[in-house]
Amino acid sequence: MAENYAFVADLCKEIGEIPKDGILSRTIYSDEQVKAVLFGFDQGQELSEHTASTAAIIHIIKGDAKIILGKDTLESQAGAWIHMDPKLSHSIFAKTALVMLLLILKSKEKTA
Repeated sequence: MAENYAFVADLCKEIGEIPKDGILSRTIYSDEQVKAVLFGFDQGQELSEHTASTAAIIHIIKGDAKIILGKDTLESQAGAWIHMDPKLSHSIFAKTALVMLLLILKSKEKTA
């Protein structure tokens, strides 16, 4: 029996052209456990401070960013990897054109 898998050869090509003065997001995978969303930011664009109800992972694929996690400010570049617990306040500012992979870890809720 063949294994089930998802394969993306080049995340930067998958995002396509990033709109000038904009942010593009594209869901590239989703199942019961994880949702993978690829983001492309033009230089100077940002996602303002927000929280998420589940844990998430940010992986910077290309470019430089300023990422605020709670009260900490991190200078990040290609190769950076961040795990965030649920409800952590965070924001992302693209210092250069930026490609970022966001993995949203879906919680398994118990039902009564």
